[in-house]
Amino acid sequence: MPPKKESAESEVTGAARFGRVKNNLKMGVVGLPNVGKSSLFNLLTEQAVAAENFPFCTIEPNEARCAVPDERYDFLCNLWDPPSKYPAYLWLTDIAGLVRGAAEGAGLGNAFLSHIQAVDGIFHVVRAFDNPEVCHVDDTIDPVRDLETIQFELCQKDLAYVKQAIESENKEIKRNPAFKLSPTFISSMDKVQKLLEANKPVREGDFSSTEVEMIIKKLGHLITSKPMIYLVNLTQKDYVRKKNKWLPKIHAWIKEHGGGVMIPFSIEFEQELWDQRENPAALADLTQEAKSALPKMIVQGYKDLNLMYFFTAGDKEVRAWTVYNGALAPQGAGVIHTDFEKGFIKAEVVGYEDFKAVTTKKGMAEAKEAGKYRQEGKMYRIADGDIIHFMFNPKGDGKGAKK
Repeated sequence: MPPKKESAESEVTGAARFGRVKNNLKMGVVGLPNVGKSSLFNLLTEQAVAAENFPFCTIEPNEARCAVPDERYDFLCNLWDPPSKYPAYLWLTDIAGLVRGAAEGAGLGNAFLSHIQAVDGIFHVVRAFDNPEVCHVDDTIDPVRDLETIQFELCQKDLAYVKQAIESENKEIKRNPAFKLSPTFISSMDKVQKLLEANKPVREGDFSSTEVEMIIKKLGHLITSKPMIYLVNLTQKDYVRKKNKWLPKIHAWIKEHGGGVMIPFSIEFEQELWDQRENPAALADLTQEAKSALPKMIVQGYKDLNLMYFFTAGDKEVRAWTVYNGALAPQGAGVIHTDFEKGFIKAEVVGYEDFKAVTTKKGMAEAKEAGKYRQEGKMYRIADGDIIHFMFNPKGDGKGAKK
């Protein structure tokens, strides 16, 4: 029996309210210099970006992608074993280190902040390890102070942006006396400005749906409206034993300053895992007491960007197709090819869990026999992990083609 169709889209809350409704969104890796940003970026994307021990080693942002780990994708690949396999990807940008005063141009200043404006979500890397061989820009280790520094700089950048937007509207009134500020503009700008002046992120503000629309329209490049995930870099010893004196303080600070997910990890540990990737015995020893935190980061980043994916599966290819959460079937078809959306006829769908529960061999025969394979129309909202074949009309001749 097909699932009931929802009468309205699920309510979107938090930072996702302000996000772009796209399927090509990016997470930016942000933090002070020498906290492990570029090293983490290298490990996530298996690259070799410079990660030297001095401030501003990264100047221009580096961009790359990393595959989203998913047991469902692995199951489908193992079942079909096609020549072409294409997972979902999370796009990442490695952004140079911020320092105190960046909003006024300190360090490499506003250039860095503009790079943060260009991404859709933020991995905020926080240093909670002490190593005399890795200098700290403020000389001492204090993650809470570092969190305050970054949040202050981001809020100050946004505050200047808001004031500029308000000034632009006031100039328009002077040029055109018939132009009036809407009550929604006034209320939304007032709320945003008060949050930022209190050093609080916009993403956790209490806004009506019309105010959210106004903020998106007038303040589309806010930084603190973006989702933020806090990645706390520990020593290998602390990560393995799951103890560090700063973790409770960092967690408390996050709760008091807009909330967000905190993920402890260790560059030292992750680097050793990477170095031993071709040594099964050494890997087994390393992972007895602790597992890599990278998969959790990637999955959480994907989730916070409000992204999901569906699968197409067959003898030639198994592929995950990224869509924005809430996408309808024709929009999913359009991710494969714009002609599929224009000529959409129907979607043949089976949920992943339903498919796995009845399937012993590749193909849809068993799912069909079990009544799990169904047809959906234009108003079907794609569910995460759906396996879909699209029927579309490529020429407008009434004859459907299949993908």
